Amino acid sequence: MRTFVLSAVAACLLASPALAQSGPPDAAPLPHRQGLSMEMPSFSEDAALQAAVAATTRPEADRARDGERHPFETLTFWGLQPGLTVVEIEPGRAGWWRNILEPYAAATGGRYVPVNRPTEGMGVADGTADMVVVARAFHNWSRDGRVEPYLAAFFTALKPGGVLAVEQHRAAEGLNVTETAPTGYVPESWLIHAARRAGFELEARSELNANAKDDRDHPFGVWTLKPTRTSERDGRALTAEERAALDAIGESDRMTLRFRKPNAAD
Repeated sequence: MRTFVLSAVAACLLASPALAQSGPPDAAPLPHRQGLSMEMPSFSEDAALQAAVAATTRPEADRARDGERHPFETLTFWGLQPGLTVVEIEPGRAGWWRNILEPYAAATGGRYVPVNRPTEGMGVADGTADMVVVARAFHNWSRDGRVEPYLAAFFTALKPGGVLAVEQHRAAEGLNVTETAPTGYVPESWLIHAARRAGFELEARSELNANAKDDRDHPFGVWTLKPTRTSERDGRALTAEERAALDAIGESDRMTLRFRKPNAAD
């Protein structure tokens, strides 16, 4: 049996002082990435998940991004298993994660539920979802007051022990989210504090989707990078050299987090 080892999977072991402007001053300190566990967990292969990722029914453009988005490793890190009820928030028209999660659920006796307006309904009965997946959305929600009500809706929908799975463009620490969110990035500590305030426990953090080449300083925010590749706006156009340099960065630096709704006995 082939085994996948997920590099840089984060266990929450060591703590550092709370970071300026990233969370409330009385918030619990966060574990720092330098103190991540060096014990690399191994995950047995999920043949159905591998098949869903490799399926030629996925758009070619989706599969071309697998090297930078690591779908098999990321979903395994989040704890995806056969037979789960998985709610994806705002899957989008392209449906990058949906094109994997939906056929996987169908093949394993699970259930895939896409939800666009969580406060209007989560598509499942309260306390029955096994996993809620949120990819690249918190920067939008932070700008119009949706973070707290959405997190509350996720918490209500999940069963005790259920997982909130997050992939999000990551801003540098110490910055104010109101300044970074318009560029598509949010500080990792800010997001962790928000989830903790909603009742979630941070179980693990991973560097699977980290990108040290992304300095987050782009003319049109994160959308300057792949896959959007915005090259012109408001009279500013990238030169061919600038475009090539930005393409060489790849996709954004992203946090990959696994939160858990506490069990009733916790």
